[in-house]
Amino acid sequence: MLTVEEAIKKILDEVDTLDIVSVPILESLGQVLAEDIVSNINVPPLDNSAMDGYAVRAADTAGASEKSPVILKVIDTVIAGALAKKKVAAGTAVRIMTGAPIPEGADAVVQFENTDESKRQNALSEIGILEAAKPGLNVRKAGEDIARGAVALKKGTLIRPPEVGVMAQLGYAQVKAVRRPVVAIFSTGNELTELGQPLPEGKIYDSNLYSIAALVKRYGCVPKILGIARDDEKSLVSKLKQTQDADILLTTGGVSMGDYDMVKEILAKEGRMVFWQVRVKPGKPLAFGKIKGKSRDIPHLGLPGNTVSCMVSFELFVRPALLKMMGKKNIAKPAVDAIIEDNVTNDAGRRIYDRAIVEKRDGHYYARLTGPQGSGILKSMALANGLVLIPEEKKQVKKGETVQTLMLDWNEEVNL
Repeated sequence: MLTVEEAIKKILDEVDTLDIVSVPILESLGQVLAEDIVSNINVPPLDNSAMDGYAVRAADTAGASEKSPVILKVIDTVIAGALAKKKVAAGTAVRIMTGAPIPEGADAVVQFENTDESKRQNALSEIGILEAAKPGLNVRKAGEDIARGAVALKKGTLIRPPEVGVMAQLGYAQVKAVRRPVVAIFSTGNELTELGQPLPEGKIYDSNLYSIAALVKRYGCVPKILGIARDDEKSLVSKLKQTQDADILLTTGGVSMGDYDMVKEILAKEGRMVFWQVRVKPGKPLAFGKIKGKSRDIPHLGLPGNTVSCMVSFELFVRPALLKMMGKKNIAKPAVDAIIEDNVTNDAGRRIYDRAIVEKRDGHYYARLTGPQGSGILKSMALANGLVLIPEEKKQVKKGETVQTLMLDWNEEVNL
């Protein structure tokens, strides 16, 4: 039986970064840049004002104070998007708005608050400067953000909202990025019922399909929902044929030791089995292999049927594979050291991931379990924002000990 790390390595060894596509910049959010973004312009394009105020020659303001204002003649007004019509000469000033280009001859901007404008009425023909300015005051230089010819964003950068803004600032409408994986998903089991249908006695609604599809979307990939396969070879093979244009296949259920748990057997017939058990709780039955696609083999992860095991297995094993396929380098789950507020016994001889509520108090993280930790209690995941890791060799963790905790959510809000 494999350790968690051994299983992750085997999975990552079998998946590759996907090909490159051109997408609109807004749709690229969460993808990885596949090209350098080079600026063909200066940002800002011209020297411009960082404040509403008056463009002046700094030398003309020498000695200015509230008691002894320097009076300058106002010769023009310039707003953002327009150019000044007049040059600033000795003894003159141009009223200027934030973002407007600096008029020729000016080398500083005195903000409104340091003038006597508020005491003047009607059209301004002159203005009193109440504080001396130094050259460069409130002036944003052309190209100080991004210079023409500079690499603004490097290939391999994760595209977040600021990167989208930078690309827009440079006039990019499209960008080359690593493609999002298409993830085929279906559940297995005769006990499952589609949502929206009456629930027969002895049946359950298929929650796994939707929790896993939601995780796929959360991590920036494209779910391809194929529904439910029944516990017979014909139904399973039929579903497998619908996955051939996907980049990876996820199934839920059918991978443990029961008489009707046949996904791993079908997988072995239709492709290649790599492993099917991991030394972890919840989630021991986890099948991984490859099935034959149209032009290539498709990675397949058979997740456990129990709802919590299914989601925890996704976080531990599917998430890193998807991130690698997207070209991302930082694929480790964020973790903190937390002080546990419960006693936990490990009688499974496997690594345990218990669901917990993680909060920060007095400069320390604290983790308390969400309640019963059964692998079928989905509410334990709904309440949690972290997974407390109990090492397989540790028989017991006592309240007050420090434990590593994987963060499912970085915000500390939980659905109490």
